Amino acid sequence: MVDDRGKSQRKGREKGRGARERILSGAARLFATQGINATGMEQVAEAAPVSKRTLYAHFRTKNDLVIAHLQGLASSGATLETVLTREDIPPLERLLGLFDQPAPEATPVRGCPFIDAAAEFPDPESAAHSYAREQKLRMTHRVTALLTELNYPDPDPLAEQLVTLADGAASRAMVLNDPHYGRHARAAAQVLLAHALPEGSA
Repeated sequence: MVDDRGKSQRKGREKGRGARERILSGAARLFATQGINATGMEQVAEAAPVSKRTLYAHFRTKNDLVIAHLQGLASSGATLETVLTREDIPPLERLLGLFDQPAPEATPVRGCPFIDAAAEFPDPESAAHSYAREQKLRMTHRVTALLTELNYPDPDPLAEQLVTLADGAASRAMVLNDPHYGRHARAAAQVLLAHALPEGSA
């Protein structure tokens, strides 16, 4: 039973700034632990905590919430492909960084959230699936750009091979709950990168 003071505190939090951030944070926790489709809007409201009226004022539909969640992940710096945009490490290390789990201490291992979202929304025309596809294509483009910078003669197919390895490793790391599983794909990527250079190249 919630007393008047508890109701007042909750009402104050709902009215205060940051309701949107709390909604997204609560949704992220629920989506990660029980999946997107298994999570109801009422659960998100309780996790925030906000009233359902406040929740729908920020996100008119669950699809709106899911897209905002995925956009937040893309800009969070905590996803697989974030390493590709880091300018503080050399291009080759950025490529090999694809095979390092972003948060190895996290339990359980979650793998790639964009692959997870596409799997939960199998219709290629759905908003979530389309957004996940855009992120995966952007990942490939970034890998291609780095390979071009490193003077690889045929970067497009090599980029596809590397992102396939990275996504596969992330998926297996999640299934096996092994944050270090990427080391196997990293070793394979090193072989691919070495053999793709023209003979005599450094």
